[in-house]
Amino acid sequence: MSEEPLPDSWAQVSIEDCLLAYQNDRKIRQGWSPQCEGYPAKTLDDWGVLKTSAIQDGEYVESANKHIPSKLEPRTHLEVEAGDILITCAGPRSRCGVTCLVRKTRPKLLISGKMYQLRADPEIIDRHLLELFLRESGTKRKIDEMKTGISDSGLNLTHSRFSTLEVPLPPINEQKRIVAKIEELFSELDAGEESLRRVRRQLGVYRQSLLKQAFEGKLTAPWRKQNPHLLESPGQLLKRIKEERQADYAKQLREWEKAKRTHKKASKPSEPKFMDGLTAKEIARIDPPNGWATERIGNCPTDSLIGLVRAATEQSTDPAGISYIKMDRVDMLGNIDLRADVFVTCTEEEIERFQLCQGDILFNTRNSVELVGKTAVLRRDPTVPTVYNNNLMRIRLPECLDPTFVGLQLCAKPFRQRMEQVKKATTSVAAIYGKDFWPLAITFPSLPEQKEIVRLLDEQFTVIEQNEREIDAALKRSAALRQSILKKAFTGQLVPQDPTDEPASALLARIRTERDAMGKPACTKALRL
Repeated sequence: MSEEPLPDSWAQVSIEDCLLAYQNDRKIRQGWSPQCEGYPAKTLDDWGVLKTSAIQDGEYVESANKHIPSKLEPRTHLEVEAGDILITCAGPRSRCGVTCLVRKTRPKLLISGKMYQLRADPEIIDRHLLELFLRESGTKRKIDEMKTGISDSGLNLTHSRFSTLEVPLPPINEQKRIVAKIEELFSELDAGEESLRRVRRQLGVYRQSLLKQAFEGKLTAPWRKQNPHLLESPGQLLKRIKEERQADYAKQLREWEKAKRTHKKASKPSEPKFMDGLTAKEIARIDPPNGWATERIGNCPTDSLIGLVRAATEQSTDPAGISYIKMDRVDMLGNIDLRADVFVTCTEEEIERFQLCQGDILFNTRNSVELVGKTAVLRRDPTVPTVYNNNLMRIRLPECLDPTFVGLQLCAKPFRQRMEQVKKATTSVAAIYGKDFWPLAITFPSLPEQKEIVRLLDEQFTVIEQNEREIDAALKRSAALRQSILKKAFTGQLVPQDPTDEPASALLARIRTERDAMGKPACTKALRL
């Protein structure tokens, strides 16, 4: 937040000066992280512990919790109540220090050890204002500087550091005016952003609709009528795949024998294996376009290989190494980010074996339940030697199969629905194993039609992506405007000051005097919304 001078009626206080004390006299409470079940609390009678994902920027997600086993006694004093402010205090840099106000919540949910629970003192600060202050970009930068840890993947926001955070405190009446003005302005921004997000969702639906039409043969129906001489029968297509796989194996065998004669280390290539073809019943379920071939994906590659294992300690930013692509570089739309900023050391044999090149398909074999199965195609050669990690599988295809056509089919909803049926998932991770993946079916026409489909999809996707970029830019401008509003709010520039308001310093002195006279601490309960 800006260091601009505050209005004369404001005060600067520590965050603990704004909070109610709990029964142990502490004002910042940290939770408890027992060994929980892998599923949320099922009924309102079940106790659950919040996951850090329950705390989003300005949003509380009560469904993000884990059920406490009945054998454990819940620590009921850690229960979340409406009016609480929650802030994550451990996790990756982007997730440590995230804040939300709990506007409403189901009962029997506890805070975990990776979050703090704050209760604003209503006589001193409006809880909505305190939440907004903790979400302001300048405040977030200060909190970011307080975090400790040796890696961005695992940081902590300690109580001792967080408690030093200073809060600009307006008079109590001005606080109400500030909150009302922010809510008015944010409501307008919310409406605009929701409209933009709705259009973006519609573009996603349109993209999937195009993919569906493409792999149902509808996109190229006019092209087929105009180019019957370029079409091949399903039998010819399947025969061509086998021939090209055998030819590729013969080539690899010759190269291996040549390497042996020069005493170069090399693994003998494996002879192509073919699974039984699809039954008529299986093909009928796929319902391929007339004249297209349908085959198990495992019968198509000339080569497939799981990537290179490298521990985090073996990865660096030193460009003297080999660029190392991990699963986060593959998105859900068939794209891959080949930016070289993570590097590993490799032997010559590893480089030769795992290097990526144009036409390679990368398939994400292990990830979260939602993201496993992401697929991308390298549409160009990497600018520097590049290998990939062991959560990715590289697939190479014979020349009669266009890799972009196949990669896009693997991203399309019909194939992903078939893939959903073979996922193996635990509580936090999912995997797709080769024995389940390879029998899945893909469908394809002759190579010229494959290329025409890719051309038509590229043409449409370019327009979609341009629209998405414009929407994302508009959302960024809206987010920047929110932060500009917050900055003005906490420097006294959003609403006018009223000279009749009791100054914040006088308010604090009066409250201190009244409480000292009463001889009792502040109330330990936050007001419900």
